[in-house]
Amino acid sequence: MLKLDPGVAFGTGGHPTTQLCLEALEMRLDGTPTEAKIADIGCGSGILSIGALLLGAQEAHAVDIDPLAVKAAKANRDLNDISGDQLNIYQGSLDSLVNDLDGPVDGFFCNILAEVIVEMIPDMEKISKPQTWGILSGILLEQAKPIADLLEHHDWIIATLWRRQEWCCFNIRRS
Repeated sequence: MLKLDPGVAFGTGGHPTTQLCLEALEMRLDGTPTEAKIADIGCGSGILSIGALLLGAQEAHAVDIDPLAVKAAKANRDLNDISGDQLNIYQGSLDSLVNDLDGPVDGFFCNILAEVIVEMIPDMEKISKPQTWGILSGILLEQAKPIADLLEHHDWIIATLWRRQEWCCFNIRRS
């Protein structure tokens, strides 16, 4: 069971985008321990990284540009008795992950503003391998088409698109 004190960070589990991401994670990681290494870009409270580890991922790297989010994520890591070796959290962005990871990840998730996701799409391949999957949310339904087009332009396939209220979540994989 995931324990959470979000502090001032985004990610309580109550917002539709967070719920969509957690549901998508449950589909990707079924609770069976796996060697999956994942990345959480814009980690907020750390809810998605912690959820992924509790669902069986072996290792997570979480970044956020907000120092208060990093502080909240670290506190939630401790609250869930997860080690710093298993969940590495630091202030940064996708560029930080590109520079700090020792190799590509098996999966990543990003639940932030669509405008930021659009900026990151061209660089997501830098942390990916041919089998890497991704979960993207924080996207309004009206923003879905241009984001889908950009993803396809950068060789990502949209495996599924889930929606809740006016929000949607892309489940993507490499083509």
